[in-house]
Amino acid sequence: MHAASVPTEKSVSPALIFILAAACGIIAANLYYAQPLIGSIGSTIGLSSGATALIVTLTQIGYGIGLLFIVPLGDILENRKLILSLLLITAVVLTIAAVIKSAILFLTASLVIGVGSVAAQILVPYAAHLSPEAVRGRNVGNVMSGLLLGIMLARPISSLVAEYMGWRAIYFISAALMFVLALVLAKALPSRKPSIATAYPALLHSMLHLLKTTAALRRRAIYHACVFGTFSLFWTTVPLVLTSTPFHFTQKEVALFALVGVMGAIVAPAAGRMADRGWVRPATGWALAIVIFSMLLPLLVPSSSVLAVPILVAAAILLDMGVSANMVLGQRVIFSLGAEFRSRLNGLYMAIFFLGGAIGSAAGGWAYAIGGWEAALLIGIALPAIAMAYYATELSRKKRAD
Repeated sequence: MHAASVPTEKSVSPALIFILAAACGIIAANLYYAQPLIGSIGSTIGLSSGATALIVTLTQIGYGIGLLFIVPLGDILENRKLILSLLLITAVVLTIAAVIKSAILFLTASLVIGVGSVAAQILVPYAAHLSPEAVRGRNVGNVMSGLLLGIMLARPISSLVAEYMGWRAIYFISAALMFVLALVLAKALPSRKPSIATAYPALLHSMLHLLKTTAALRRRAIYHACVFGTFSLFWTTVPLVLTSTPFHFTQKEVALFALVGVMGAIVAPAAGRMADRGWVRPATGWALAIVIFSMLLPLLVPSSSVLAVPILVAAAILLDMGVSANMVLGQRVIFSLGAEFRSRLNGLYMAIFFLGGAIGSAAGGWAYAIGGWEAALLIGIALPAIAMAYYATELSRKKRAD
């Protein structure tokens, strides 16, 4: 059962794919703006140092809620209206967050910002709906490269904005971007009214059924949960490493380091093209291997070495390359399973690997506190190694089938 009103037999224009990619990046950035600013925000609104992490945690919880309870609506509601509604709500709440002084209200706003930011995850399957089979991976890869750029650029941008304009400025700027984006998408997006009619409770119940019966979804979600766990671990702990002995980076220098890692997102379109050619399985192996190697690199050179910073830069770029490629390969697979439940599949996929990211971030902070940078790196190697072991079962199954 395919969607009405979206001409999937013709290739979508590059201009629209660019708009979708930019929109995903701008929206996803809302999840990460606050991460380097929680100290400044907490002291302004009266949060204790121990409670400032709630700003990021509640945003992530809101995002998880949205993935499970809002994104599936893309399978039954007109997509453009759903996206625009979420953008406008997010814009209003970002504006409120920029001016309020109450800690409780700010934390509530953070939760809602996370929920509203799932608009990006309605746009990604929307791009798949717009695209014919032959170029679906490429188009999804292009859109995902925009989303990943937004994720990677958010922290350094918010750090730089806060340094010169104060932390509230990034919330005002993001609110304005949400309003402008809503206007642009209202004109640019074609209507997409799903052809299935399902009650909301039945829609949610069907997600559990999809998870139980869709082996490809479970496999790809587990792969990326492990990979994204390492990604979150690295970007949680590397700022702590860079600001301590022997590096002593300033916050501005940490922001510039994060900008270098953005180069890794350029492989997302290439991964999509490989998937379109039927190379998902070998490309997955390479992506997992690159992530493992990226975490091995810093262990080979002591922090006191003159090569330490260049090695960390290389590790960041390789890590982001592997994560970007694996995410696109996974989405290419699950978007090929059926148009009528793409939004639900994407919601499940994102929710599972987002949980992996949360576990990786927590494990990284714990390992760094207990055993230092080397302990964090070892966990960063172990997570994709688990995915690689599971990937080996896929290869052995293929050999038996052959």
